[in-house]
Amino acid sequence: MDELLAPGLTVVPAGETWFRYNVRVQPHDTDYSGHVWHGASLRWLEAARVECLRSVGMDFADLVRLGIDLPVVSLETRYHQPLRLGDRAMVLTRLIPPERLRLHWEYRVLVEDRLCLSAWVTLVTVDRPQGKVFRAFPVDLAVAIAKLNASFG
Repeated sequence: MDELLAPGLTVVPAGETWFRYNVRVQPHDTDYSGHVWHGASLRWLEAARVECLRSVGMDFADLVRLGIDLPVVSLETRYHQPLRLGDRAMVLTRLIPPERLRLHWEYRVLVEDRLCLSAWVTLVTVDRPQGKVFRAFPVDLAVAIAKLNASFG
């Protein structure tokens, strides 16, 4: 990865389509050993998810304006190999077709061809003013989900 590519769709060797978000490991991302601290990778996952939604016209500021929260209800991470200060990492994410009203996101974090982290995050849609889970996806979010499903096939 000589140059960091702009965020966007990418096809991995297995023929799967993922959204690509690039990061460089900064000093504040590391712990005393020089390896990426686990909390830093969680920020990258969220940033990739936010940018992926933005790529289909669903800006996070619009979600806030519409009173839609997307809290994480489940998170699983697997650390395969460490990332180190200065590494250029590619965060790949894709939305798995929704199951009921849950949004399942899958992630891979790679440095060159080296798989460093796998993750799965599940979100629910909450009506912030009411403090209750939506019974159906809000229209604007449903449109974005449909676009993502079409992109990821």
